[in-house]
Amino acid sequence: MKYYLIVGEASGDLHASHLMKSLQQHDPEVEFRFFGGDLMTAVGGTRVRHFRELAYMGFVPVLLHLPTILRNMRMCKRDIAEWQPDAVVLVDYPGFNLSIAKYVHSHRPFSDSRSTQVFYYISPKIWAWKEYRIKSIRRDVDELFSILPFEVPFFEQKHQYPIHYVGNPTADEVRSFKAENNESLAQFVERMNAQKQADSNAPAVFRQELDERPIIALLAGSRQQEIKDNLPAMIEATRGLDDYQLVLAGAPSIDDTYYEPYLNGSSVRVVRNQTYALLAQATAALVTSGTATLETALFGVPQVVCYKTPVPKLVRFVYNHVIKCRFISLVNLIADREVVPELLADRFSVQNIRTELNGILPGGAAREAQISGYRQVAEALGTTSAPDNAARQMLALLK
Repeated sequence: MKYYLIVGEASGDLHASHLMKSLQQHDPEVEFRFFGGDLMTAVGGTRVRHFRELAYMGFVPVLLHLPTILRNMRMCKRDIAEWQPDAVVLVDYPGFNLSIAKYVHSHRPFSDSRSTQVFYYISPKIWAWKEYRIKSIRRDVDELFSILPFEVPFFEQKHQYPIHYVGNPTADEVRSFKAENNESLAQFVERMNAQKQADSNAPAVFRQELDERPIIALLAGSRQQEIKDNLPAMIEATRGLDDYQLVLAGAPSIDDTYYEPYLNGSSVRVVRNQTYALLAQATAALVTSGTATLETALFGVPQVVCYKTPVPKLVRFVYNHVIKCRFISLVNLIADREVVPELLADRFSVQNIRTELNGILPGGAAREAQISGYRQVAEALGTTSAPDNAARQMLALLK
């Protein structure tokens, strides 16, 4: 079977690469063509565009790069029509992908022999924003594969649109990491310090060595604006906690030099491309909302979710009256209750971060309750392999 995959950011590249590996296992005649990244390229097939040429976030960047986006969209549609895949597999990134779904649906069959199917793997988060998109999903998407259990009642009960819950790939990835890695804190420290000593090109703030004090992990986001907004307050809130060392997970997409102004004068250590290894050793974490909140929970690390916004009172009003979900963190959304504190908009402050952090450190009043809530989240996600389930079901539907 021929699969045309489209992703728009790094997380999509990761999840799509795992799906491709599973499709290879179940379909010996598999062929891939894709808009994707380095991880998908490593699996095999033909990369048409790198996702970096698509990944513009926010109104102004999208507006500035609109000609490029539209040009890539036109090219993608032509390429699909010429290649005539058995399935177009869309991975999140709804602004681009729903347009592609509409095109495929309205122009099929591309040949007399078959009709290309539209599969959506990792569904658009319309339960939070732009719920009207259900109309185009219902019309243009043949099968939707969800990785979040609470999406099933949203789509099937509220909108009468049947979907497939296949498991959660982040849970798969964390389970796999735990099974293959059992470092002690001392081993982790030794390995990280050896890397620091070997990297003579790293900025001075990146070369501070780790020690064996308990770790408070800082996961300040994967975009420059998130880091700018959240990291200074995270660092300020942890001042005085001298029994702990602060370790920042450097984001792969962020240049080292971007961190320097925020880290100068602080005691924060940095590790790159080691988020899972860091979480495996952490005692607590301060986390900017996103997939990182779920990863932190699956490692059993108590956390405070921090998300600074402009005009916080307005954002709070929009959150309460326009956005149609109760929480911003995946942990709380899956549990359907507040397992982890969310310091969003007007609740975001250095003092609030410090107060909530003290509550989840060893001996803190909220620590055990949060860890107990994590068990509920893990149980809801299940233990099945999301890419394997999705691959089997896609192949069965195509046959």
